Amino acid sequence: MTAGTPIPGSGDEAIRLAEERAAATRARNLPQFTDMPIPGDTANLREGANLNDALLAVLPLVGVWRGEGEVVYPTIDGPFRFGQQITFAHDGRPFLIYEARSWLLNEAGEVIRPAARESGFWRPQPDDTIEVLLTHNTGVVEMYYGKPIKQTAWEFETDAVIRTATAKDVTSSHRLYGIVNNGDLAYVEERAMVGQPRQPHTSAHLMRVVG
Repeated sequence: MTAGTPIPGSGDEAIRLAEERAAATRARNLPQFTDMPIPGDTANLREGANLNDALLAVLPLVGVWRGEGEVVYPTIDGPFRFGQQITFAHDGRPFLIYEARSWLLNEAGEVIRPAARESGFWRPQPDDTIEVLLTHNTGVVEMYYGKPIKQTAWEFETDAVIRTATAKDVTSSHRLYGIVNNGDLAYVEERAMVGQPRQPHTSAHLMRVVG
């Protein structure tokens, strides 16, 4: 290996890879309405409102992430592949705006149809606790509590689950998010529902496309 060549897995190599990714994503942001009388949402730390100091513990998440995952459960015929886009944005206040949109894929990677959607807020607190409120298109509302487990990983557990009369019988969920070595976002979720004990349900690996 020649002098000055970054060693794979080293800090220098991670910085180089981050710069390569940023060259393609740093100029992108959410669509903006310039006539809004209040600050717009931004998923790019270089643009829009300054990041609130309360969000420093979740700063690495700010952006738009897109990739693929897998959904599995004893009550479905899967596992099934899905595509997903997750947005973490802010408007200068001490919370993140969260949205996830998914679509089912066939074995060839072609889109079959839209799938699950969820939206909500991540609310870091002074004691490092993070409150997460999520609403699902399926009629489920979840309240999570969690904390960073290191600078680039976050773990959450449901404290309460509310369901409409037509929603599935979801009773609890556990999620783990992390920025992996190459700078991508990965997560795993375990879920207890429809009479089954809590077990793996979804996982995904997403690449940054904005921010």
